[in-house]
Amino acid sequence: MTRALRLWIAVGWVGVLILPWYAIDSSFWYFDWYLKYDGDNAPTAHQIFAQGRWYLAPPVLALIAAMPALFMHRDSRRLSRLLVAAGIAGMALMLAEGAAIDHRGWSWAWLQALMGGEGPKQPGMGYGALVLAAAFLMLMCQGLAALGWCRGDAFIVSAVALVVALVGVFVFFPVFEVLLSALQDDKGNVALVVFFEKFLDHSVWGLDCLNSSLRCGVAWNTVFLAVVVGAGSTLFGLAFALIATRTDFPFKGLLRVMSVLPIITPPFVIGLAMILLFGRSGVVTGFLNEWLDIPRSRWIYGLQGVAIAQLLAFTPIAFLVLIGVVQGVSPSLEEASLTLRAKGWKTFNTVTLPLIRPGLANAFLLGFVESMADFGNPLVLAGNYEVLATKIFFAVVGASHDQGRAAVLAIILLGFTLVAFYAQQMWLGKKSYTTVTGKGDAGLAVPLPSGLRWLCYAAVIPFALLTAAMYVTILLSSFWKTVGRDYSLTFEHYLTGFKVEWGERGLYFGGSAWNSFWTTIEISAISAPLTAAIGLLTAYLLARQKFAGQRAFEFCTMLSFAIPGTVIGVSYILAFNVPPIELTGTGVILVICFVFRNMPVGVRSGIATLSQIDKSLDEASLTLGAKSFTTVRRVVLPLLRPAIVSSLVYSFVRAMTAVSAVIFLVSAQYNMSTAYIVGRVEAGEYGLAIAYSNVLILVMLSAILLIQFLVGERRLGRRQPQQAMVVVQAGG
Repeated sequence: MTRALRLWIAVGWVGVLILPWYAIDSSFWYFDWYLKYDGDNAPTAHQIFAQGRWYLAPPVLALIAAMPALFMHRDSRRLSRLLVAAGIAGMALMLAEGAAIDHRGWSWAWLQALMGGEGPKQPGMGYGALVLAAAFLMLMCQGLAALGWCRGDAFIVSAVALVVALVGVFVFFPVFEVLLSALQDDKGNVALVVFFEKFLDHSVWGLDCLNSSLRCGVAWNTVFLAVVVGAGSTLFGLAFALIATRTDFPFKGLLRVMSVLPIITPPFVIGLAMILLFGRSGVVTGFLNEWLDIPRSRWIYGLQGVAIAQLLAFTPIAFLVLIGVVQGVSPSLEEASLTLRAKGWKTFNTVTLPLIRPGLANAFLLGFVESMADFGNPLVLAGNYEVLATKIFFAVVGASHDQGRAAVLAIILLGFTLVAFYAQQMWLGKKSYTTVTGKGDAGLAVPLPSGLRWLCYAAVIPFALLTAAMYVTILLSSFWKTVGRDYSLTFEHYLTGFKVEWGERGLYFGGSAWNSFWTTIEISAISAPLTAAIGLLTAYLLARQKFAGQRAFEFCTMLSFAIPGTVIGVSYILAFNVPPIELTGTGVILVICFVFRNMPVGVRSGIATLSQIDKSLDEASLTLGAKSFTTVRRVVLPLLRPAIVSSLVYSFVRAMTAVSAVIFLVSAQYNMSTAYIVGRVEAGEYGLAIAYSNVLILVMLSAILLIQFLVGERRLGRRQPQQAMVVVQAGG
């Protein structure tokens, strides 16, 4: 504790004496502040003594109050209480100072009256405040660990506090800001009558579709679609996982590529490809009309079209979650069932299927939540079938501009997510699903029953063929001169976006898409490892630790995932457009948005994998004297490689393809690829938009292969079929 205490006190003084207290105008990523220590670029000490900003002093006094802890006995309860008090006081004083003064002066009217005048003005907090806040948080955690929290394990206490703080600042705070407007009228006054009128509106909860030709309410439409997509994506994902791990299908690699392709494509591109294939003037529709005399129709628009598009988009998520879970099933348990003369179907139903229930539950929950939050596919294909995501979008950016209605609909969406989360917990119960223990397991994975194998083939092969047809259409349409009219081949679209010339100073990237392309690569490369790290750390805490409020904390990690990206974008603008945390227009807000928007996939994938790993492995490491951090690094992480791959892949490609949230957060300096593509679609330049999408698909495929190469595969010490044949021959 003494070493950690000295470290965090030193970190706190670095934030006070060296780093600039306020945010740098150029950007969070630039470090030109060290060239001049004046104005807002100066550290806290300079701000207080040279510029007379006395209101910055209270947090520094809290750090000074923690200094006597360096000279106390490390087992003293006075030391522990001092650290807890100093940490809490420091964070509270920073919060109060940041909330009391903004860019216009005193934030509250009573402060203006008390102080007489508008008061001082300040921009958002910067490096110095960030580092000092982290020091206060860790000092508090050191004190709580010394008081016996989490069995006195400082690493666990610090990890829980860090995740809680991050989720609180970057999930709860923005959501609170936007949902607060649900209880307010247009003038900002609390109006509960207006709230209940919007909440109970017939267009939301109506059931007219049950007894007439009228449509049901948007809430029931959304739930029905989410249940269909959640169940369908889980079944398709399981079929892909079983074929990839339990069969000798000769085209496994191709099937895995086909299952991953939809996840690395901007959602509106999938919708556009479906329209090009099955729309009224689509290729397949025209073929059926000319050769089979089937009349043209608009069947693709509505529930069926959105459901197909979402199944194509979200099945890969279920596959990425389930493949690690299926691999983790102990073959010795299945072999024991066969030894007791159980048939293949009986073994699968009574042994394999129950052991993969955590994966099935997590895959369904992710598919359900993804469907409810999806914006791109319903926008393109829903037609008259309204869902909550698009209703919220049009409430925010439509002619009515009813932010309160958008907030009310977001509350309804959160309620459905809570119900799905609770149902998942009830279905799993308190049963054990451990299959990876410290004991050796040389069993062979049991082949699938022939009926189940052919059923998986029947589901997966048409899915893969449809995916292949869509991507052939996407590829070819990028070379058509004018999509839908002139099908002559040309490279014009690629040259417009990605032209490279040799100028006087060397290579010149003259294409109009290069700026957004490099920005997207930078933001995605930064956010992916952060997303995986925070998500898997949260999964470890939820699956391996016990602390008060654990269930509520687990649901809160799903909060940002449940809310449509449009609401997330608006909430971030409301929360981070003014001090104390001023991030709009920077690359940091994009990274933060992606990290906490995509973190739940890492959490659910990690929980599903950890539920199969026996806790005795952790306990053995701790018994041998290893610290918790060493145990996580040396024991848990190698067994979490499937979850690491799925989290890295998902977070990277989602950052590359996200539309709804970033459309509100991009700026001239930080423009993302999807925002550029949407602009081209709005301008009618479909060829350029699809060409850009093809480039993104190629980049993301390369990134996926690189991630799998760098992370590697989990090794469980099991025999391969070839090894078993050698053993049998040698014994014979």
